[in-house]
This record gives sequence, C-alpha cells and structure tokens, in this order.
Amino acid sequence: MQELRIEENGNLGPIDSSRIPRFAGAATFARLPRLDQVRRADIAVVGVPFDSGVSYRPGARFGANHVREASRLLRPYNPAQDVSPFASAQVADAGDMAVNPFNIHEAIEAIQQDALDLTADGARLLTLGGDHTIALPLLRAASERAGEPVALLHFDAHLDTWDTYFGAEYTHGTPFRRAVEEGLLDTEALSHVGTRGPLYGKRDLEDDRRFGFGIVTSSDVYYQGVREVVAKLRDRIGSRPLYISVDIDVLDPAHAPGTGTPEAGGMTSRELLEIIRGLRGLNLVAADVVEVAPAYDHAEITGVAASHVAYDLVTLMSELPRPVVERSRNQEHGIPAEQRTTAGAQ
Repeated sequence: MQELRIEENGNLGPIDSSRIPRFAGAATFARLPRLDQVRRADIAVVGVPFDSGVSYRPGARFGANHVREASRLLRPYNPAQDVSPFASAQVADAGDMAVNPFNIHEAIEAIQQDALDLTADGARLLTLGGDHTIALPLLRAASERAGEPVALLHFDAHLDTWDTYFGAEYTHGTPFRRAVEEGLLDTEALSHVGTRGPLYGKRDLEDDRRFGFGIVTSSDVYYQGVREVVAKLRDRIGSRPLYISVDIDVLDPAHAPGTGTPEAGGMTSRELLEIIRGLRGLNLVAADVVEVAPAYDHAEITGVAASHVAYDLVTLMSELPRPVVERSRNQEHGIPAEQRTTAGAQ
C-alpha cells in the first residue's frame, strides 16, 4: 500500500489520515515514518519490550506496541501547546530494542548501548516500555550524553527507590536508588509526582529524602492544583538537563487500569497532561513512558492515555534545539544500533 504522508518544513510526517484510514497500515507511533525512512531523526521513539523486573503483574513487554496502536488517533497539530511537533522536528519510530528477557544484567547493558547508539548524532529519545527497570540504563545513557548528572522528574504511584527485591538489585522498584548511587542524577533537582498508597515502612520515605528527592503526592496535586505544582517543579529543575520518567500507574486505575501495580487515589489524565505541558521550555533531554500492561487494559483506556502523554512529551522536545554531542567510547566500540533494533514497529 502506498504511504501518503504529510511533509512540512522538510520533515517527513505521519501518514495522511484524511487519505488513508487510521486503522490501516503499519502501527508506528502516531503513524510516523520508521527511522530507516528518514535521513536522520531529531526525536526517536523506541520501544523496549521488557518486563523481567516486575514484582506483581507482568505484561508490560507488550506495552510499546499497545501504545503505538492507541496512537493512531493522534493528529499533527497540538492545540494545547500551539505546536505542530512533526513539522517542528523530524520524529521517527526506531522500532523495538531486542533485549534478553532471561538475563536482566545483559538486558540493562543492551538498553544502555542502544540508547547511546540512537542518540549518537544528537537525537532526543522517547522510550516506550516495558517495566520501570529500563529507566536505569536510559538514565546512564542520558547522563553520558549530557556530560553531567541530570535532573529527574518521576511521575509514579511508587517511589522506586527501594534497595532490593528478593536480594535482586535491578528491578522495577529500584532504578532510581541505583541511579543516585551511580551519580547519574543531580540530587538538587529530583522530584516524585503522584506518589500514594501504602509503603513497607516510614524508612522508605526517610531513605528517599536522604537521596535528595522531593515528593508531590497525588493529594498534593488535588489540593494545591496544577499551576502551583508546575511552579514548584520548574523552580526545582531550573535550566538543568532534564529526564522525565512516566510510570502510567501515576494515573488512577479509573484512567489507567492496564498496569502491573495499580494504586487507588491517583491523578487524572487531565492533571498529568497539564503538568507536562507546564514544563514547556525546560531542557528535556530524554523521557520514557512505562508500565503499560495491555492484558489488563479495557477499551484501550491506558493505551490512549499513554499515547497522549508520549505525544505531549514529543511536543516539548520538538521546540528544543538539536543538541551537539560527541561520540562516546561506548558508541565507538559498541554494537551498531541497526544490529540490535528492529526496523519496523508492527
């Protein structure tokens, strides 16, 4: 089937949905071109089908393609930000990273290297998970590309700063503790948003505070309002290079039932989107949207929410200048990206 695409400002955009039905054709993110169809990408969207680090319900390995399917309804102009992101920047779908589902250490190394490969020429990276374990290697790559520790804005029902599960140091509940220990994060600019629910003990909060995190609970969002929360976050982040990590369980199960560890009392999708939109102009170097588990989703509620979150993150990135990066030692000696990622996003 011939692909009739929108092209603007020299950027190859999505398939024209006024000429080819949304439900037809390859399910790339927002019906965008594949990475191998463009000369280079300013923003690469990549999937990581990995959920070997979960502690409760599995299934997030199927999340990236579920989000892609739900993203068929996205359109080229974002009125909430008055931006046409696919005209402002060349955005492409890089397919899925092929990572080992049986060896979590090998998977983490592969994700880190693939992220470095995909950003070697200055592209910004939006990753669709997968479980939250993948945030650690992605932060390693983002910090290396930035040349310094990065600020972190973490949307999640949970802290994800626990030490171990069953003696395992690398799980979806431990990535940000490991990231602090490895010096990947700027401890003056760390924030959780949307946390709630029971904890193992008060020490969880004490440890989290010791690592440098500030906490905005879902109740804080409700009582303080989006504008006040955004103002506090912007003040904390400043001009630092910023990584945004969105666990879809930050949303209430009414808005995102398709996830592995749901908690009652969460944010609405409207609140999450408005907070993200309020971060416009910050130095967003990379982001992820994780923990979408389609087996528990109903009528694509979670997939639709996640696709819109990803769309607004891409919109934020699309207005930023393309960063200048130097090839790292990992890139010089690593396995080329084309050998470890799939070209399509079927």
